[in-house]
Amino acid sequence: MLSRTASNLYWLARYMERAEATARLLEVGGRMALMPKAGTGYRTEWESILQASGTAIGFRQKYGEGPPRQRDLESHMIFDRDNPSSIASCIENARENGRIVRTALTSEVWDTLNVSLDELRMLERVPRSSLVLTDVTEWTIRRAAMLRGSMGATLLRNDGFDFLNIGYYLERADTTARLLDVKYYVLLPKVDYVGSGLDTLQWTMLLRALSTKRSYHWAYGGDISPAKIADFLILNRQCPRALITSTEGALEHLERLGRGYGRTTSAQTEARNLMAEIAEMTVDDIFEEGLHEYLTGFIGAVAGLGNTVAAVYLSGEMQ
Repeated sequence: MLSRTASNLYWLARYMERAEATARLLEVGGRMALMPKAGTGYRTEWESILQASGTAIGFRQKYGEGPPRQRDLESHMIFDRDNPSSIASCIENARENGRIVRTALTSEVWDTLNVSLDELRMLERVPRSSLVLTDVTEWTIRRAAMLRGSMGATLLRNDGFDFLNIGYYLERADTTARLLDVKYYVLLPKVDYVGSGLDTLQWTMLLRALSTKRSYHWAYGGDISPAKIADFLILNRQCPRALITSTEGALEHLERLGRGYGRTTSAQTEARNLMAEIAEMTVDDIFEEGLHEYLTGFIGAVAGLGNTVAAVYLSGEMQ
């Protein structure tokens, strides 16, 4: 496969997964903003979303310093083309990448991309005062799921399918870590609140926003605790959005590429090392290091693996 075709497929998947992640971040912020306040806290819900999204600098340059207003942040993360991680930017970029490699996609996948773009433009015509945040987030999550479904049901299991899935899994690993890190940024106003009803409610909102609340209860029962949620979202292979599941998925498709092309590259080696590292971790290890510190390191490792994949497969110069 041509490296530019591989790159378009890889980024098509990453952009759609990023659009969904942005929607889920907004849903977390929206749900937490509706919760009763227990004091001022260190950061607001919207500040936590801005920090976790990695777009705080661009937001401040456009909207100014000070606590972010909900309306400004919604504009920034939904429709702002200056923000490459906004839902609109991601869907437009996914569709453009799909257009470039149209012959590598089935009609079902292509139709899903086109309908998503058409519906996005219809949403933009709705007056902002009438636009409900949950309507936008639910629409985005639904469209991303439809694209994944059409890919899984209709595409050949060839190297193009592998590049799509590497993009999906790497982006999911990154965004799940960022969503989990939101809880770090929404610090409770007092240490006394740790383990309280407010603390539990925040963790529950995070599980719901990740569409993992019911599966968490199936796996762990009714007891909600930071350690168990961290275990579920980081180390439990049963969770489809867990960091270990996403890392394993990326490694699986990289190994398929290695076998198909008849050679192992630095991308496979780096993915194996990341997988081995996370597989050896325990929840106690993570909390001893610090949840935020561990997630920050993991996000950096995933970014490094993405750069290696780009250098090895997407630049035209295999290493």
